[in-house]
Amino acid sequence: MSDIIVHIIDREGVQHDVAAPTDMNMNLMEVCQAHELPIKGTCGGMAMCASCHCYIESDHVLKEPSEDEEDMLDQAFFVEDNSRLGCQIFMKEKLEGLTVRLAGESE
Repeated sequence: MSDIIVHIIDREGVQHDVAAPTDMNMNLMEVCQAHELPIKGTCGGMAMCASCHCYIESDHVLKEPSEDEEDMLDQAFFVEDNSRLGCQIFMKEKLEGLTVRLAGESE
C-alpha cells in the first residue's frame, strides 16, 4: 500500500496530518471520514450535495472540476476561488502534501 500525507485544516483551524492511501481509489471526502474529521458527504460522493466543500490551500495542480462539481459549488455557501468538492479529489501520489481547509457549514 502506498500512502501520502494530506494536511486537513478543520473548521476550528486545527491542522490534521493524515495518511491517505493512493491504491484504493479513495477521495478526499472518504479520507476525512476515515479519520473522523467533520465532513458529511451526504450524497455519498456523487457531487450532488456540496457537504464535502473544502478549499485547496496548497499549490497542487488538480484536475479541472467537472460540470456537475461546478453546478454544486454554484449552490454552496462560502464559495471561494479555491473551492472544490472533496468527493471529486482522488488520492494520487502527486498530491503528497496537499493542504485543504474544510469549508464552513451553512447555518
